[in-house]
Amino acid sequence: MNNLKNKVQLIGNVGQLPEVKTLENGKKVANLNLATNETYINAKGEKITNTQWHMLVAWGKSAEIIENYVKKGDEIAIEGKIQYENYDDKEGNKRYLTKININDILMLGSKS
Repeated sequence: MNNLKNKVQLIGNVGQLPEVKTLENGKKVANLNLATNETYINAKGEKITNTQWHMLVAWGKSAEIIENYVKKGDEIAIEGKIQYENYDDKEGNKRYLTKININDILMLGSKS
């Protein structure tokens, strides 16, 4: 049960071309955004789509897979864990980020 304490599973579409960097030690890191959509019918009978954006980070082999195979619009499934970060912006205001650290990735489809 310890593996369930901080576990996230998402299926969505990549919002932009992933940004992949190679660090000084040769390890790769990939940053990308994922859109997940929830669609429902409201009381007026209108179809409403609610889109949530998620910041994703992948390291090592997962980052290499993303670099070689993932592009904007692709549908992917990921499993990972939530990571919270904070920093002070230029004006000295505290800013908070929520990221998903990818542990596993599955390619589901491409728009092209």
